[in-house]
Amino acid sequence: MTSADSGTTVVVVTWRGARHVTACLDALAAQQRPHRTLVVDNASDDGTAALLAAHPSEPEVLRLRRNTGYAGAMAKALDRVETPFVAWLNDDAEPEPGWLAALEDTLASHPLAAAVTSRLELADGSTQSTGVRLTADGHGADLTEPGDEVFGFCGGAALLRTEAVRAVGGVPAGFFCYYEDTDTAWRLRLAGWHVMFADARVRHLHGASTRPGSPLFHRWNERNRLLMLLRCAPSVVAVRELARFAVLTVLLPLRRHRPAAANFAPGLRWRVLAEVVLRLPATLRERRRVARVSALDRGAIWQAWAGL
Repeated sequence: MTSADSGTTVVVVTWRGARHVTACLDALAAQQRPHRTLVVDNASDDGTAALLAAHPSEPEVLRLRRNTGYAGAMAKALDRVETPFVAWLNDDAEPEPGWLAALEDTLASHPLAAAVTSRLELADGSTQSTGVRLTADGHGADLTEPGDEVFGFCGGAALLRTEAVRAVGGVPAGFFCYYEDTDTAWRLRLAGWHVMFADARVRHLHGASTRPGSPLFHRWNERNRLLMLLRCAPSVVAVRELARFAVLTVLLPLRRHRPAAANFAPGLRWRVLAEVVLRLPATLRERRRVARVSALDRGAIWQAWAGL
């Protein structure tokens, strides 16, 4: 049920989502809680616009002139959100009818939490994510065992306090795709907020718009992980991981045998390093802005959550 008087705006980002966005909107129309639906169309050219216009739930649509990625679209959407809560939902996700109610109730019962993540399940019923953990080398990794509190939320299906997100700098639009959720969660934690898990179930096609394991996937992942560390991590961790990435990139061509995965291709890694270096001045300015709105020490957050 869609309502302009609700407390939540559900933002659905789509790009060439004609094969699955209708199922997502159908699932939103069946929600037990009223909400506003805002679909950001990243310049789709596959008939998605017509499907959105014809859907009986009559979602509000923001059509962009170019594909800005998930991160860019979420940043654009945040400018248009006037409700206390904003939900992130992938266009290939189908939430159960009680999904939004479970997320809203969790935030209502945890006033120190700025975000709550869902249980994402794959088509075979297996659990894809119950939140995000922070590895010892600064990767964000999906959790599959639920816990009341998690380091970060999975951007595929989550609910956030709108003003809390704005206060810590919003969504990193320049990431384009991947790690925008973990970066946002990290900044919320530095500001003193918590991130919770709710058993709010969502069926997720996973990778309907992007191809996990592809060179482009790995380029975005590797680049954005390093940018996130430079923005949010203790300086010793950020420098260590950037240096480790650079050294491995230099040594890879000297190896007789190297992993076949695309993220070990020297050309891709050199491109990642070039993009990080070009963005370094702006990223360091963003790091200083993060410090100004932080209430907790970077080292304390790292020690509390890294490697768990």
